[in-house]
Amino acid sequence: MLNYVSALEAVSVVKSGNRVFSHGSACTPNILLDALAQRADELRDVEFVSITQQGETEVAKEKYKGSFYINSLFTSTPVRQAVNSDHGDYIPVFLSEIPTLFKDGYLPIDVALITVSPPDRHGYCTLGTSVDIARSAVDTAKYIIAVVNPKMPRTHGDGNVHISKIDKAVWDEQDLLTVDYGAKVGEEELLIGKNVAELIDDRSTIQMGIGTIPDAVLKSLGNHKDLGIHTEMLSDGVIDLIKNDVVNNKYKGTHNNQTITSFCFGTRRLYDFVDDNPSITFLDVKHVNYPINIMKNHKMTAINSAIEVDLTGQVCADSIGTFQFSGIGGQMDFMRGAALSEGGKPIIAISSRTKKGVPRIVPHLKLGAGVVTTRGHMHWVVTEYGAVNLYGKNLRQRAQLLISIAHPDDRDNLERAVYERFKQI
Repeated sequence: MLNYVSALEAVSVVKSGNRVFSHGSACTPNILLDALAQRADELRDVEFVSITQQGETEVAKEKYKGSFYINSLFTSTPVRQAVNSDHGDYIPVFLSEIPTLFKDGYLPIDVALITVSPPDRHGYCTLGTSVDIARSAVDTAKYIIAVVNPKMPRTHGDGNVHISKIDKAVWDEQDLLTVDYGAKVGEEELLIGKNVAELIDDRSTIQMGIGTIPDAVLKSLGNHKDLGIHTEMLSDGVIDLIKNDVVNNKYKGTHNNQTITSFCFGTRRLYDFVDDNPSITFLDVKHVNYPINIMKNHKMTAINSAIEVDLTGQVCADSIGTFQFSGIGGQMDFMRGAALSEGGKPIIAISSRTKKGVPRIVPHLKLGAGVVTTRGHMHWVVTEYGAVNLYGKNLRQRAQLLISIAHPDDRDNLERAVYERFKQI
């Protein structure tokens, strides 16, 4: 039996100088983070490591500088300002390798703050919607504090945590954090989704990144047959595809008959769908994102997005110049895994311009921008204006292909940049 205590009592174990893991996405334990903020005056240099924090994330606010330091492994909205300030930073790392940082002592965890589903009759809770890097954090942390929430779905796979491993437990019935990517899909995203869907063969295995474009792709797959899913993240767009047998995982070649993911983030409908669903398996991200495991899938098709792509095919997906926006995440894990898969297709899908009209296909990346996917790893690039394959093309050929799918109003400037670089059009 778990003995439940207040959030403030639960986090009393945290000491100055500790490294604290915070569960992410819908599992972000904000009740515990809020309690730690109440202790700010007595704490110094507590370091938080995490991916995709959601909600307020009180400890990331500037007023707690000196007490708390945000050392992000993948930057999301609540911690973005902290990461780009003097009380935070970012660790560039492939998502598949974060468990190694914990297990091999690069980032030893003193305290893990997690959110779990209530225990079953055998005494096992689950990590719910986010197994991802939480599995290795739980396995290696010296002390585990768990928020037990009856609204957290019970998921199958690597997420089991026995109550004997939990040092302090807090009962909380708050609604889980949600996001509705599908509601944000507009006409432009649907065009991109249609162009991507035309590249996806029947019996392919697909991976989708985060955001509206991946959801637009899912909306465009209704007439496909016998698809499989092996992805780091699930969103609401998969639900109808699975229910309508578009996704049945019959021909993946590995993990057949199973939808494989590492975490999910979406609406309550998604959380109810994955709850105790034996056809959906949540695995440690070290397994899900390991390129050798990815390549075992039949016709592995990886669909990811970017902030900007230069005319040689270099992809910046994690920063706006020197401003850290997100992270490397699993993009390179899946781009490489898909390229090595028999019949696989690595795809970068972007709008030709941002909502503010800033070009995404550019002569060169912004000063200080991070290259997430190198030009040597690039294959397909898709915008609302079409799809091009850069694989095997030289620099001039790549530039011309990318110009053909850039926004029409940007093409003259890009042509001038090509002439300046290569002295020919």
